[in-house]
Amino acid sequence: MRHGDETGRTERVVVLALDGVYPFELGIPSRILGAADGRYEVLTCTVDGQPVRSNADFTIGVEHGPDVLATADTVVIAPLSPERVTADLPEQVLRALSFIRPDARIVSICTGAFVLAAAGLLDGHRATTHWQLADQFRRMFPHIDLDPGVLFVDDDRILTSAGAASGVDVCLHLVREDHGSELANAVARRCVVPPFRDGGQAQYIEQPVPEQGAASTAGTRAWALERLDEPLTLADLAAHARMSLRTFARRFNDEVGLSPGRWLIQQRVVRARHLLESSDLPVDRIAGRVGFATGASLRQHLHAAIGVSPQAYRRTFRTAAR
Repeated sequence: MRHGDETGRTERVVVLALDGVYPFELGIPSRILGAADGRYEVLTCTVDGQPVRSNADFTIGVEHGPDVLATADTVVIAPLSPERVTADLPEQVLRALSFIRPDARIVSICTGAFVLAAAGLLDGHRATTHWQLADQFRRMFPHIDLDPGVLFVDDDRILTSAGAASGVDVCLHLVREDHGSELANAVARRCVVPPFRDGGQAQYIEQPVPEQGAASTAGTRAWALERLDEPLTLADLAAHARMSLRTFARRFNDEVGLSPGRWLIQQRVVRARHLLESSDLPVDRIAGRVGFATGASLRQHLHAAIGVSPQAYRRTFRTAAR
């Protein structure tokens, strides 16, 4: 947790809108972070304080110029039309980015990664962007470690996300990392969006639309979530869905972007994080409740997911809660 709420201070998030900005993505930080019980103040700025042209048929007016970036705890670079991305940023954009404090967390959505790369802010960091623009990104910035197959990448204080709705995922990730899964889940419910899609989950690249009348795995997923403490196997899931193993695995991956096994581990880690935050249960008891055979297994999977031990995770969020 980088930007925890140990003092109760509201975190300031400043979103930078450039010419050609996508209106939908521009509004994501305000919509998601603004639903987090007043934990964030979200402001929007442009490089000169003047209205910017969107990629739709209207302009967008803002109340702030680039100087407000100097006050930001987190800066979000909203995406712009692909035809506007360039390896050489205009002087006005570079000047605006120079206001960002060295200790600020920086987030990009979709083509916003091109802006960070052109400014040198992604040097030495892993990153992602929309899968359709991966080849262009690699041509322009071959020195940057790009992973176009994930929803978002959190690499220290730099976070990059893929196209459109992955901006929702990365903003929920900020809430979860700052204030825990309980508040992140509440925000997701208020905004009627999925509460958790792991950053390593595959982008939905050319996924086929299921044929009309094709069976879905959604019911089986809901059934499994009620039985995470049981040793569920692929055969159990396929039997519940009344599909062959092969058909179930293929359809599950088409719908979720993950294998059934990886999805189960992901859900068990999510449930374990909630119990670590909200209960005093020992780690071994939590492991049993979420379907891990031992406390050691829980420790391994939690560390793989977020890089900390159960005790460290609990200590962090208990401190923030106090």
